[in-house]
Amino acid sequence: MARTKEFDPDAALQSALELFWQRGYEATSMADLVEHLGIGRASIYATFGNKRDLYLKALDRYGESHNPVLLRELSQPGPALPAVRAVVRRFAAEAMDDTRRTAGCFVTNTAAELAPHDSAAARRVELSWEHVETLLHSALLRAQARGELSEERDPRALARMLLVLMQGLRVVGKASNDPARVRDAAEQALALLD
Repeated sequence: MARTKEFDPDAALQSALELFWQRGYEATSMADLVEHLGIGRASIYATFGNKRDLYLKALDRYGESHNPVLLRELSQPGPALPAVRAVVRRFAAEAMDDTRRTAGCFVTNTAAELAPHDSAAARRVELSWEHVETLLHSALLRAQARGELSEERDPRALARMLLVLMQGLRVVGKASNDPARVRDAAEQALALLD
């Protein structure tokens, strides 16, 4: 007879996500995961696979929880350009928020730590960035169709620039104690939408 799991795999995955997000992949040991999740090593392996497998599942979970928020923000009815501006300003505010800034963005952290040498992590990062870029591009196309954005602007190039800016805001926000650096960069980028 198969044993019943004595823990909630969904809650354990969320807890692993939080630990990996806070510490990173390399700095999180299996012993850390056992202690933080409150479940045995054998149960972690049986449910999630090895540490890398668990990390990739946590990264997938992060995307599942954050992508719908961005989709909702950028797909609102009405003017599109204010929504784009609000998203960029939210990223900047989060990058400057002392309670969030040191954690950064889990995708950005993965891009810096694992993507250069882990193809599965790199694929997930690229998919996340493609998703964000597509949402921005769609919003900018709507803005252009509504006359909010000049016909001379290239919505795809602007979406790519905003994606890079937003990821950069997360990186700089983690390392800088100067909120003006992040705020000014965001506002200068948004001025390109005028």
